[in-house]
Amino acid sequence: MSEPVMPEAVMPEAVVISLLAELSRLLERLVRTEETAAIDLRSLPITPDDRAALTTALGRGEVRVTVESGGRSELVETGYPGIWWVRHLGAGDRVLTERIEIAPVPEALAAAPADIAAAADRLAAHLAALAERESSNA
Repeated sequence: MSEPVMPEAVMPEAVVISLLAELSRLLERLVRTEETAAIDLRSLPITPDDRAALTTALGRGEVRVTVESGGRSELVETGYPGIWWVRHLGAGDRVLTERIEIAPVPEALAAAPADIAAAADRLAAHLAALAERESSNA
C-alpha cells in the first residue's frame, strides 16, 4: 500500500484541508461507532486542482473494483483503509456521481437484503432438486 503524502512544496487549498479534516473525523467515528458516511464531491465547490490535491493526499490503497451494473462504477480504496473514492459513470464515461465513502466496504458492493433472500430461496430449491435427483437415481 502506498503511503499517502502531500509533497511539501504543494500546500493544498483550504477546501482540501477542510475535506481532510472532515474525513479524519468521519473515520474516527467509523472506528468508534461503526457508523458509515459519505461526502458527495459533485456538490462541493472544488476545482480540478483541489481534486488532484485531494487524490494525492489520500493516496491509493490495495483495492480497486469495477462494477458493471446499470453503467460502470469504479470503487478505489485510498491509502487510508475505510476511505473509498467511488465514481458512477454514464454514457461516454461521463461522471454521474462521485463520492468519498467512509465505510469498511463501499455501499455499492453490499448485497441488498432482498437479493440475499432471493438467493437463499434459489439455493434451497437447487439443493432440493439435487436431493430429489439423487434419491431417484438410488
